[in-house]
Amino acid sequence: MASVLSERFSQIVKQMRGQARITEGNVADMLREVRMALLEADVALPVVREFIAKVKERALGQEVVGSLTPGQALVSVVNRELIATMSPPSPKDGELNLAAQPPAVVLMAGLQGAGKTTTTAKLAKLLKEKYKKKVLTVSADVYRPAAIEQLKTVTGQAGAEWFPSQPDQAPVAIAQAAIDHAKRHYFDVLLIDTAGRLAIDDVLMQEIQSIHQAVNPVETLFVVDAMQGQDAINTAKAFGDALPLTGIVLTKTDGDARGGAALSVRHVTGVPIKFSGVSEKIDGLEAFDAERHANRVLGMGDILALVEQVTANVDMEAAQKLASKVKGGGGFDLQDFLEQIQQMKNMGGLSNLIDKLPAEMAAKAGQADMGRAEKEVRRKEGIICSMTPKERRNPALIKATRKRRIAAGAGVQVQEVNRLLKEFEQMQGMMKKMKGGGLMKMMKRMGGMKGMPKLPGM
Repeated sequence: MASVLSERFSQIVKQMRGQARITEGNVADMLREVRMALLEADVALPVVREFIAKVKERALGQEVVGSLTPGQALVSVVNRELIATMSPPSPKDGELNLAAQPPAVVLMAGLQGAGKTTTTAKLAKLLKEKYKKKVLTVSADVYRPAAIEQLKTVTGQAGAEWFPSQPDQAPVAIAQAAIDHAKRHYFDVLLIDTAGRLAIDDVLMQEIQSIHQAVNPVETLFVVDAMQGQDAINTAKAFGDALPLTGIVLTKTDGDARGGAALSVRHVTGVPIKFSGVSEKIDGLEAFDAERHANRVLGMGDILALVEQVTANVDMEAAQKLASKVKGGGGFDLQDFLEQIQQMKNMGGLSNLIDKLPAEMAAKAGQADMGRAEKEVRRKEGIICSMTPKERRNPALIKATRKRRIAAGAGVQVQEVNRLLKEFEQMQGMMKKMKGGGLMKMMKRMGGMKGMPKLPGM
């Protein structure tokens, strides 16, 4: 969805360049593209109709402010409407409600394959680490083979506690026993993972209604696969009719169909999206942010997530030390180069970073073979790791004999060692230009300052 919408928006912005006002004609052109993109992304037809009507009402006759073209102004209108459509009525409605006599019971509902069990463990980890809660999980899924053991395993990975259950027990009895245990052992939150089916049926709905009635949860979360498309809408309606849902958890939002399910499920159920699964890792669950999701949908990327990822994984003290070293005229050596490679690996590698860039930038980067690029980075790391600390600090020492030894240690040809050393010399030359005011001079020579306003003192 993101790529389709982004591509269509880019086209319409180019077509409308030079026009001074948004008119009914150019609005109709753009909305036709938006409508087609949303339908292709499996957004429900009633949702598309209502969305398009609201955008049209907001956009018609709007003056173009400052240097914005009509195309950019319309993208802004669509962006604001996407945010409004996916946002909760108030910020508090989007938060998990744990204001109850402990344990606060959270019931997880959804179809088999949506990711309920993994999401239960992810939520346990989030509650434990971010909210400092003592969390207990229990599986009331007595049908799916190994469902109980799966929850035990992923709960252990999350660092939370798991309550044992058996396939021959009644789901309601399991839930009640878990509540009793949670009360006696002073747990703050109890997460109940329920059974799913491959499709909606009466038995499933009656069972989960019975569990809900028995435990009276403070939160009933509907877990849905963001890549399901139209099926997500039908499932959401069935669960919304059967249970008093309080929130939605969107899983697999890192897939290609980002956005379609979010718009539809939020509209059909009328309850807020509270969390989104952003990766398969146990910490891959985050509070849903409508603005960031809208940016992803429009191909603007998730720069905030990229910044958070960099902040969380980069050793800022080491980065500042390197910056001071370069600025003060200290040499950039191969050990510094190795540390930069390792910092990038800590952030998930090239492909993980590029995925969060705006679509246009990601598309350009994607033209290169990312797999080959990452393989090349790993090869460089292997070559540098085959050097002695003395050689890394003083690459001038690396002559023919040393090159052969390094190549053998890294499992590469001598030519590759030579290529790395040549690339390093070029990088070292750039670093030398950055000391003092060299960076500004270099940017001017490269044309990097062209069009930028002059700042005081420049």
